[in-house]
Amino acid sequence: MCRSIKTLRPPALPEEATEDDIRAAALQYVRKVSGFRAPAAHNQEVFDRAVDEIARATAALLDGLEVRGAPKAAQAS
Repeated sequence: MCRSIKTLRPPALPEEATEDDIRAAALQYVRKVSGFRAPAAHNQEVFDRAVDEIARATAALLDGLEVRGAPKAAQAS
């Protein structure tokens, strides 16, 4: 039904996750949980709202994570 959701934080993802990466993961999650690849018209609104809410929660999670031991950005001399 759907591909695996990939890890979106460094170092698993070498660069910062984009809005598209986050939205794709949210969509995959909602598809998996709901059991629908594409919802019927009468479920479209709740499906889309769930994707939006999960994308926001995912962005907040990624923004708040502190990954210890991750390589630091180049430091000024």
